[in-house]
Amino acid sequence: MIDNISNMEYILRIIIAAILGGAIGLEREYRAKEAGFRTHFLVGLGSALFMVISQYGFGDALNAFHTSFDPSRIASQVVTGIGFIGAGTIIFQKHMVKGLTTAAGLWVTSAIGLTAGAGMYMLSVTATILVLLCLELMSVILKRFGTKQIEITFSSPTKDRIDTIINSLIMEDAEIDSYNMQQEGENERKLYTVTIEMKVRRNNYQKRILTFMQNFEGINVRSIE
Repeated sequence: MIDNISNMEYILRIIIAAILGGAIGLEREYRAKEAGFRTHFLVGLGSALFMVISQYGFGDALNAFHTSFDPSRIASQVVTGIGFIGAGTIIFQKHMVKGLTTAAGLWVTSAIGLTAGAGMYMLSVTATILVLLCLELMSVILKRFGTKQIEITFSSPTKDRIDTIINSLIMEDAEIDSYNMQQEGENERKLYTVTIEMKVRRNNYQKRILTFMQNFEGINVRSIE
């Protein structure tokens, strides 16, 4: 069975795996995510290569010693190894976990690479299409109906203006998660610095930033993240 597989078949398998992984990587690159085209391309290519080696790489030794083997022994380690790469894309920052979708994308890219490496081309192509549909469709839906968590830091000489901003946010259906205010200086040099973490609708995200920067006089916006 091993001799029936030509070198061109091996090459075709890893090429298809690399292309499919790269297709997912292009979507992640377009979204400016932690892992982009090159990472997904290499994960797909490497996974397929491990699968080919696992299935066909030890034929001479097996024939010489008349032994049997488990063809999944090397490929199974890809699932474990990809966890380390995926973990590197996950970031816990300011009470939020980022990179989970990209980590899951790397995980499924490795599975697609293994599938292509095993010669199951239709299944690997179908899985890639489903991944891209999921990522793009959910991106459109979330942009239209989802929310985004942002952090705004600004300063004001009076508390009244701060109250005005907070009331305006509440009226615009912003969900305030945390609120922190610090006082700097004394008497006439008194300045209040406020940091607000909140959720806003994604379709109004840029509009809300411009509102903060333009519509409130006497407010110094220090950062919006």
